[in-house]
Amino acid sequence: MTTRHFDRQSFRKHSSYGVPKRRPGFAQHISVERFINKTVITKTAEVFVPAHQFQDFKLDQRLLANIINKGYKAPTPIQDKIIDSVLQGLDVVGIANTGMGKTGAFLIPLIQKVLQSPQEKVLVVVPTRELAAQINQEFKSFTRSINLFSVCCVGGASIGRQISELKNYRSHFIIGTPGRLKDLIQRKFINLAQFGTIVLDEADRMLDMGFVADMRYLMGLMPAKRHALCFSATMPREIALLVNEFLKKPVTVSVKTGDTPENIYQDIIRVSHSEKIMTLCNLLAKDEFRKVLIFGRTKHGVERLSKNLSHYGFKADSIHGDKNYASRIKALELFKQDSITVLVATDVAARGLDIPDVSHVINYDVPATYDDYVHRIGRTGRINKRGVALTFIE
Repeated sequence: MTTRHFDRQSFRKHSSYGVPKRRPGFAQHISVERFINKTVITKTAEVFVPAHQFQDFKLDQRLLANIINKGYKAPTPIQDKIIDSVLQGLDVVGIANTGMGKTGAFLIPLIQKVLQSPQEKVLVVVPTRELAAQINQEFKSFTRSINLFSVCCVGGASIGRQISELKNYRSHFIIGTPGRLKDLIQRKFINLAQFGTIVLDEADRMLDMGFVADMRYLMGLMPAKRHALCFSATMPREIALLVNEFLKKPVTVSVKTGDTPENIYQDIIRVSHSEKIMTLCNLLAKDEFRKVLIFGRTKHGVERLSKNLSHYGFKADSIHGDKNYASRIKALELFKQDSITVLVATDVAARGLDIPDVSHVINYDVPATYDDYVHRIGRTGRINKRGVALTFIE
C-alpha cells in the first residue's frame, strides 16, 4: 500500500490551514518530560483473576444473558470489587482510571436492584452530553428484552421530547447533565423525592466544570434514606467533602494503576508552528494510524482542523460545544463504526467516552493541565490493550 506524503508544496496554497494563532504561555507549567513514557509494559505476567464471575452475583437471567451477549467474559477489577457492594445497598466511592469498565460496575447491579424492586428509580448525573448518551446506550444494551426504560436528559437536545418521554413512560433510570436536570426539576417534570438511588459519574470533571453546587442541589433533593454512588478518577478536596456530607459510610474502591496506564506509549513531537498541519497529515497517512483521536484547545480550532483534514483526503469529523447534540452523537457513532478514522475533539466533549480500539491519541494542542492530559490519553489503550499517545510541542 502506497503511503501518501505531504510536503510544504502541498500546503502552499492554504498556508493557514489548521494553524490557529498561537496563545503564548498556554500550559507552560507542565513539564514536557511528563508527556514521555517509552517503556511500555504489556501485562502478560499480571493477568487479573477476578474473585467473582458474573454468575456468582445471582443476577436476573435476562440481564446475565445480555451481559454475555455484549462479550463480557469476566468482571473487570472495578466490577469485581463494586458490584456486590452495590447489590447489598451500600454507598460506594469508586476511584479508577478510564477504560476500566466503570459504567458496567454501576449499571449491572442497579438494573438488578430495579428488577427486584420495580418502584425503585435511579438518577445518573454526568458532566457531558456525550457521556450521558453513551451510558444511556449501555443501559439499553443491558436491558434488551427487559421491560425497563430510561430517559436521557441533556442540553442541546429537544427538551420537549424529553418532557414527553418523562410524562408518557415510566422512567426507571434518568441519565442527564446537571443543567438540564435542574431545568426539568424546576419545571416539575422530575421529582427527586421519588428517587432512591443517585450516581455521580466523573465527579472530578463536574467539579472542574463548575457543577459542584449543582451536585449539592441534586443530592439535597433526594430522600434522606438514599443509595449513593460516586465515581471519580481523582479525589480532590471538594469531592471528598461532598462524599462526607452525602454518602453514609461508603465502601471506597480504588483500582487506579498510576497517573497514566503503563500500556500506553507516550512521546512528544517537536514541530514549528507553521508545520504542524503538515506533520499531522504525514502521521495520519501511515498505515498504523488506524483510528485516531486528536485533541485541540478551542472549539473553533477543532472545527477548522477537522475541515482541513477532510480537505486533505482524511475521513475526519469533530465534536465540540458549538456543534448541536445530534451532530456530535452522529460523529461519535461514525467514529465508533469506523466510518471515519479521525475524530477531532475538545477536552470537555470527549471526557469519559468509551470508544473501542483507538490506536492513537494526538495532542495537537498541549492540554491546559496534566489532569486533562491523563484523561485525553486514556481514550487509547483501553482494557490493557496497547495504545500510543503523541503530543505536539512547539
